[in-house]
Amino acid sequence: MTQTLRHISPVPSPVRVEAPARLHLGFLDPSASLGRHFASLGLVIDGLGTVVDVLPSSMNEVSLDGPADEAVASRLRWQLARLQGETGAGHPVRVVLRRAPLAHCGLGSGTQLALALGRAFARSHGIALDSRQIAQMLGRGERSGIGIAGFDHGGLLLDGGPGAGRQPAPLLARATFPEAWRVVLVLDQAMHGLHGSEERQAMASLPPFAEERAAAMCHQVLMRVLPAALEADFQPFADGVTAIQRQIGDYFADAQGGSMFTSERVGRAVEWLGERHRAGIGQSSWGPTGFAIFPSEQAARSAVGAATEAGVIGGRLKVEIVSGRNSGGRTVVGKDAMGPLAG
Repeated sequence: MTQTLRHISPVPSPVRVEAPARLHLGFLDPSASLGRHFASLGLVIDGLGTVVDVLPSSMNEVSLDGPADEAVASRLRWQLARLQGETGAGHPVRVVLRRAPLAHCGLGSGTQLALALGRAFARSHGIALDSRQIAQMLGRGERSGIGIAGFDHGGLLLDGGPGAGRQPAPLLARATFPEAWRVVLVLDQAMHGLHGSEERQAMASLPPFAEERAAAMCHQVLMRVLPAALEADFQPFADGVTAIQRQIGDYFADAQGGSMFTSERVGRAVEWLGERHRAGIGQSSWGPTGFAIFPSEQAARSAVGAATEAGVIGGRLKVEIVSGRNSGGRTVVGKDAMGPLAG
């Protein structure tokens, strides 16, 4: 059904939106021991974002730059049709996906894609749509609200889990991620994490998450991770993230081959980094992307160099060293939207 929406001035020119990637650091209560499912801790990161252009056109069309495949193009066509149907704004547009991370690798690419397209579409048509409205229209944020809050705010984020009627999760807390800290991403380009029907089946097959376990997760977040981030106190932050990942990884292990890591290669590399450097380690969402958080660029580069020399990193594994990102998505309108991609 078409919604009643507030209109602003339409933009009869190109609109470019960049949506940042995020790491999902863990659910706090998958079984709703107090009546509310999930709740998530997450971090927005620089690099590996999604860039979508929406341009005036005589007909609806979708095109792709880079390695994205036909499945992504099909998703964009569905999302465009959905936005037009929900808003009643039927003006044809050309949608160009300029950049996107690999799908189903734990970086939130599905939500990035939806929010980038939705924001560009709304701006182009002069419709005031916020991120939560776009997410609901396009079926995002049904478990975690980190991607939505990350698009709006960036930073280290804690949400309260989705509400009644599948309302996107409210943002409970946001902390600025210290500028000096770095995240080593370890990506297995030959695998992807669970998604779609496989993910739903896996979630349904998991045993109850004990209330005591959920309480321990919340304790780690509230009394260790968030205060340490706010005070830029690295070691308690790293130890807290690792503790959360151990708990949630153990819970999801049966659904991903008996390990907290979907990819054995990623797990071996990340564990090696954590054992030798006391980094904050884990896997984002269903993976296969693993991460190790370090207190500085120098520490991250030194650790990656040592791991490469030891043969732990290499082959099909790809490594990126990125910063946390303390800002959300970006929108550019007009001729500037047609410039070269940043970063």
